[in-house]
Amino acid sequence: MSHPTESPIGLEAPVTEDPPQLTKKDFMSDQTIRWCPGCGDYSILSQTQTVLAELGLPREQVAIVSGIGCSSRFPYYMNTYGFHTIHGRAPAVATGLKCVNPDLSVWMITGDGDALSIGGNHFIHLLRRNVDLQILLFNNRIYGLTKGQYSPTSEVGKKTKSTPMGSVDHPFDPVQLALGAGATFIARSADVLVKELRDVLKAAYHHKGSSFVEIYQNCNIFNDLAFEDLVARKVRDDRLIFLEHGKPMTFGVKDAPKGIRLHNLRLEVIDLASGEFSEADCIVHDIHNPILAGMLARMQPPDFPVPMGVLYETQRPCYEDGFNHQVTEAIEKQGPGDLKKLIHGSQSWTVK
Repeated sequence: MSHPTESPIGLEAPVTEDPPQLTKKDFMSDQTIRWCPGCGDYSILSQTQTVLAELGLPREQVAIVSGIGCSSRFPYYMNTYGFHTIHGRAPAVATGLKCVNPDLSVWMITGDGDALSIGGNHFIHLLRRNVDLQILLFNNRIYGLTKGQYSPTSEVGKKTKSTPMGSVDHPFDPVQLALGAGATFIARSADVLVKELRDVLKAAYHHKGSSFVEIYQNCNIFNDLAFEDLVARKVRDDRLIFLEHGKPMTFGVKDAPKGIRLHNLRLEVIDLASGEFSEADCIVHDIHNPILAGMLARMQPPDFPVPMGVLYETQRPCYEDGFNHQVTEAIEKQGPGDLKKLIHGSQSWTVK
């Protein structure tokens, strides 16, 4: 806190105080939440509100941008700026917003259908451009808002209203897709992993560039228990592996610890309780290793546990920085733009 000082002309300078620390409640809007009771979206909303308060962000410096879907109601429930846009086009709006307001903390909320189907092209180009956004993809492996059709992440054989005999499509893996598209930050968590989800959201915020976070989210109406075999308390220790940079990759229940080692250029699960192996044999997680990130992204049950936490992070110039540099350079060289001259210039013509 700054204190009053004597000005050169003898007048007391005004007192300037630090802004008050906000709480989770400050980020809660007055809108009635209209998700189904028991939906995993409630938890994600709660952890996001908590994290923004803990980060000390002023509400006027935060904007939430969403597309269409159950997850995309998010902006209504946040006491910040927000845009509820159209299906699959949240990346375009979020990119424009960040370019003209680079100091805003922009969070993009999307679902597996919104981002990976109609919005798939926008999504991959957002990642390759490396726009400085936090991108939260709620993955429930179903279309919830439109009442239970299969989505791009639904498993093969999934019977839904639009696939009554079972889906024959091979599903997208959002993490593998993000890695292939050139994302500079990739992480995964789940709606029920409260502490771990908060940690991932904080890490995403502190990354400069496109921060992609896949969140396993339960739709208890149209795809209930989709991830129960992974995240239920009684099984999660054995079926999830929580990644920590610089730490050996270990998992498993206390009495039956396991690990991941690199052997013959392949990852494999080792039994740490047998005495044949120890933590020293486990591969150490390195979030800056793209080859390792690709291997982790392909780890799937039943052969492997599912990786949770930050899988990959690297640094690359951000799109909005290059964009605004070009705008500034163009103005310096050519002066401010003139819309009338542009419309009637040599590059336009009248069709009669």
